[in-house]
Amino acid sequence: MAGLARRCWPLFLCLLWPFAAAPDTPAEESVRVAAVVDGDTLALVDGRRVRLAGIDAPRPPLGVAKDMIWHQAEAAKAALAGLAQDRVVTLRYGGAPSDRYGRVLAQLYREDGLWLQGEMLRRGLARVHSYADNRALVADMLSAEDEARQARRGLWRDPVYAVRRAEEAGRFIESFQLVEGTIVDVAKVKGQVFLNFALDWHSAFTAHLPRSALPLFRESGLDPSSLKGATVRLRGWVRFDARPMIDVTHPEQIELLSRP
Repeated sequence: MAGLARRCWPLFLCLLWPFAAAPDTPAEESVRVAAVVDGDTLALVDGRRVRLAGIDAPRPPLGVAKDMIWHQAEAAKAALAGLAQDRVVTLRYGGAPSDRYGRVLAQLYREDGLWLQGEMLRRGLARVHSYADNRALVADMLSAEDEARQARRGLWRDPVYAVRRAEEAGRFIESFQLVEGTIVDVAKVKGQVFLNFALDWHSAFTAHLPRSALPLFRESGLDPSSLKGATVRLRGWVRFDARPMIDVTHPEQIELLSRP
């Protein structure tokens, strides 16, 4: 725990710029936790709910009864309760301050400095799930997630959360997945980019980069057209539109495992 904090803190100082609050939102605030809702959501004493930005804890998928005991969901909730219940936490804002459900989005730090997102990831009880408008500290979160995956902690021992091969991604439509494979072709169509994982682009899995994502890629220095032949790990919601695909809205969704 202390080692993770020491590794993350210098990078956090360098990345303070993402914590730019939206108008009328403080850069940070401290509030006591009243209750734990699930593995990534807390209720505060002032009545607000806060979602731990950038992570996704286990929860039943759509269509599964809410009262069903789901893989690792109770373990994640219990862990977060042990970390945060009745504690004072500091909320630091790094992008959109709330989601469409009205929940606050923030990076959370306990009064003793423990970073809750990093700890849940390090324990293997959450996966990194960032958005184009909320990307602060993603590199640190990916590092903590990778540490847990390599050690097979928590959900990384469970086949339900296995990293999928590109050729099997079509079996997991309408779910959040990590998908690994080699990009065999890069196609540009009407201002969009498609990273294809097989020559049969009509039916094989692809990553779709909408036009709105390309400025973020330019800012990051990652040129999608240079990825042909690269082996990557993608993360995102698998959907079907003539073929299985993940919409890639920001560069942090692509982890480069090996270059062409």
